[in-house]
Amino acid sequence: MSFAATILTLYPEMFPGPLGLSLAGRALEQGRWSLDAVQIRDFATDRHRTVDDTPAGGGAGMVMRADVLARAVDSAPAGLPRIAMTPRGSPLTQTRVRDLAAGPGVAILCGRFEGFDERIFEARDIEPVSIGDYVLSGGETAALVLLDACIRLLPGVMGAASSGDDESFEAGLLEYPQYTRPVEWEGRTIPEVLRSGDHARIAAWRHARAAADTRLRRPDLWERYGGDPVQSPSGARRDSKE
Repeated sequence: MSFAATILTLYPEMFPGPLGLSLAGRALEQGRWSLDAVQIRDFATDRHRTVDDTPAGGGAGMVMRADVLARAVDSAPAGLPRIAMTPRGSPLTQTRVRDLAAGPGVAILCGRFEGFDERIFEARDIEPVSIGDYVLSGGETAALVLLDACIRLLPGVMGAASSGDDESFEAGLLEYPQYTRPVEWEGRTIPEVLRSGDHARIAAWRHARAAADTRLRRPDLWERYGGDPVQSPSGARRDSKE
């Protein structure tokens, strides 16, 4: 059974976009996943195909209407997890990506304008998800990110099943740094341990570097991992951003 992706969007022409290339594109051609980009305007009932209206209480911009969104969401295949891409959502994690990739697929609702009428989340089982603490022009780019993260984990897409085992976030840490030929480049050499052939030393070095880089670059991940509290320059403990 292939992974089925249904995208509810005002811009179906944005798909598959980059997902039609490289690993995801080959997997799409091979039938390892399928894509159905659905135009939300098709579920509007007026002759202008209106999908938005002014925000209640005043304010700038327009808000996507709950009634139109509900009809679009209800049209998605039954049994698929339903996700809405929104900066107000929970952060997307590798754990959530793995859960989705192991399932039958996903239906993704892409926001535009000032976002969704909140009642769509009250009336339908839809999980709000964010790919980061920033705002995009619409949810389509975020949907591409989520799909790419899932598709690469599907059986046969990356080749060896173990290809993703040591990547960032899989064990709670960032991935260790990578090197390749030439051995020396602009006066910089590949660390000796990686040229030693001693697999135990290499594994220990990689774990130590993964831990050190995580502590330095992502103190929030480091504290969740269970490392020592990250100190601010003044010596006070820095709170994690959870």
